[in-house]
Amino acid sequence: MRYPEFLAPNGTIGFVAPSFGCATEPYTSAFNNAQRKWKEQGYKLQLGPNCYAQEGIGISNTPEKCGAELTEYYCSAENDCIISCGGGELMCETLDFVDFEKIRQASPKWYMGFSDNTNMTFLLTTLCDTASIYGPCASAFGMEPWHKSIQDAMDLLTGKSLRFEGYDKWEKEWLKDEEHPLLPYNVTEPSVIRNIPDTPLTLSGRLLGGCMDCLVNLLGTKYDKVTDYTERYKNDGILWFLESCDLNVMSIRRAMWQMEHAGWFKHCSGFIIGRPLCHGQEMMGLDQYQAVYEVIRKYNVPVVMDVDIGHLSPMMPIVCGSMAQLVSDGANYSVEMSME
Repeated sequence: MRYPEFLAPNGTIGFVAPSFGCATEPYTSAFNNAQRKWKEQGYKLQLGPNCYAQEGIGISNTPEKCGAELTEYYCSAENDCIISCGGGELMCETLDFVDFEKIRQASPKWYMGFSDNTNMTFLLTTLCDTASIYGPCASAFGMEPWHKSIQDAMDLLTGKSLRFEGYDKWEKEWLKDEEHPLLPYNVTEPSVIRNIPDTPLTLSGRLLGGCMDCLVNLLGTKYDKVTDYTERYKNDGILWFLESCDLNVMSIRRAMWQMEHAGWFKHCSGFIIGRPLCHGQEMMGLDQYQAVYEVIRKYNVPVVMDVDIGHLSPMMPIVCGSMAQLVSDGANYSVEMSME
């Protein structure tokens, strides 16, 4: 596994928009404020041509231009790390225009983003044996003040910490809008995690995962080299981290079934499941917990659910590809990662 150098003081942060850019509010103002804050911290910035673009469908620009930007900025020596401007809908269409062989040959650098950015974070790891950060996109850094999770993401990017603890509350209702673009997370709901089995647990293995909406879309395509990857690292055990955006509980169940039947979970050592955007939903007697667990029960590995990962903020930054240990006593948990 290749691990990038951490962002150094006065280093250069690059920005790309292979999914949505920051062309509309509240994202424009939030991104502008984030840039101001980074500059005050001493960092230099390099903005890709699509950061403020709104020319594409479900992404910032055409797939060709988005793929070219992603390849160029990842391989460029003029920036030290990459943060994606945002998530979106059709980043998958850019993949045919991303030169993964060139990226594989380039010096590794941190790429951070989540949601639709699974198309990059997951493939960097499985195709290029390069670690990536599943974490907040650029505009989140514009909030005033920063939530602890945002500072955690920055601490990870700069190498100040590789261990993070779960947060005490989460955001059920998003209050940011055009008139209030810099509001922090509206954390109102107490965090309650679920251990399966219901005892103190320690999960260990090599982290792999992302947004299930994107993962099942990649499954079976020419970009699906997951079983090759899991065979390479089978002695470490694969610690899957999964969350979802648009999927309802039935769709989550189908996604888990599909990944399981594709052989993705063969060498799993545990599962870290983030709060789904459909949190609390029940359909025909199926809830978010049964949607996941009934599919993976047969592996007899520990599972921790409703973790701070994904679309219901805050989100803990996760290094996809790293070795990690999650310790949960059923009330609190921590994740510690190592570059092995």
